Amino acid sequence: MKVAAIGDNCIDLYEKLNKYYATGNAVDFAVNMKKLGIDTAVISVTGDDEYGKLMIQELEKQQIDLSHFRVEKGKTAVSYMDLDGLERIYLDYVEGVMENVKFTQEDIDFAASCDLVHSAFWGNAHMHLKEIHDKGARICFDFATEYQDPMVEEIAAYVDYPFFSFEHRTAETDAFLKEMVAKGASVAVGTFGEEGSVAYDGKQFYEYGIVKADVVNTIGAGDSYMAGFMNGILKGWDIPRCQRQGAEVAAGVVGVFGPWVD
Repeated sequence: MKVAAIGDNCIDLYEKLNKYYATGNAVDFAVNMKKLGIDTAVISVTGDDEYGKLMIQELEKQQIDLSHFRVEKGKTAVSYMDLDGLERIYLDYVEGVMENVKFTQEDIDFAASCDLVHSAFWGNAHMHLKEIHDKGARICFDFATEYQDPMVEEIAAYVDYPFFSFEHRTAETDAFLKEMVAKGASVAVGTFGEEGSVAYDGKQFYEYGIVKADVVNTIGAGDSYMAGFMNGILKGWDIPRCQRQGAEVAAGVVGVFGPWVD
């Protein structure tokens, strides 16, 4: 099997702590998927600065396919971060070369040749999902908390596994997940932080809690959950087992400072 993650990569920089690491939704998903045994590529662009070199070194270390990962003149995207206790705080995001990223037809064709393609709300790749989906690849997409954004309606028909983050499960969130399946999703997933997750497959809702962990940093919890869940889907597991693996991977990630467990 082959998976492609198309979208963002960046450096999370904690200036007060003098710490930083390579990350980004596509990167985190890819690395966690690879750690679970499925070859994964990242389709993205990084800068030709020191942060870009760090990004490539880290992805090579994690044995990620970089055949469609390009270096362009300019700065690597940086997300400025802080911590409030154990909770991450996003301060500012400087897109760098990601601001004007253009994915080539070769990138799109490569993605479409994979068994699964992952992207996210801030990945600047949503306009290509119809073509990728029409060519036969399954697509999972992280909408995060942006369930009211027009992009949801724009690409819903091309996303087989949409993921959304909510504060709490309500009758409204259940109805929303049902609506996503009605628009074309195979399984729609809502995550609720410490309340766990809910998945709807058109027939029933599946609930799963969390795996307890000693939290160091909540960064990467959602990305790692998606990787664990989708890894199970690719292996043909039932939904509760996919949810369990997602929760297990996320529990490992929140127990370290970075976005994945080395």
